[in-house]
Amino acid sequence: MMNHTINSVIKPLIAKSLTLIFLGLAGGSILSLMVNIVYGIINGSNAIDIFLQSINTAIIALAVFELALVINKEYSDSMEKEDAVTSLRKTLPRFIGMVCVALSLEGLIMVIKYSQLELAGNLYYPVAIICSTALLLMALSIFLYLTSEKLKTTRRSLDAVTPQSG
Repeated sequence: MMNHTINSVIKPLIAKSLTLIFLGLAGGSILSLMVNIVYGIINGSNAIDIFLQSINTAIIALAVFELALVINKEYSDSMEKEDAVTSLRKTLPRFIGMVCVALSLEGLIMVIKYSQLELAGNLYYPVAIICSTALLLMALSIFLYLTSEKLKTTRRSLDAVTPQSG
């Protein structure tokens, strides 16, 4: 009885709450982005600095928004009927792809900043970010490969059990 209560009431409530929190954070990030652009223009800041900071903030807002969508989709009641692996194969690549885009852009922005400021000694950080992005993409591809084999095996076993109409 307690497990049913958790699955039917508490889990969707927490998922919806987290979804709303992350949507609010994404909206706040977009508002902050617009305010920073306006202040940068009014104060006469360097256009490149405004542009780089805007990209950084927009990518973070997009990643937080994507996280809210994944949480909402992953923990909604309709997903309970679906296999966990199938559900993850649908939502995980999109989210990991967004994170990889955010990380690689962050690394590239850091390379540009450090090269402009002539801080070549600090290039280890963006290189580490870009390498970790590559590792994350490799891990995602391994996950997709391994789960596709599981899905093929599951489908073959279901086809063998299910009588064919003809």
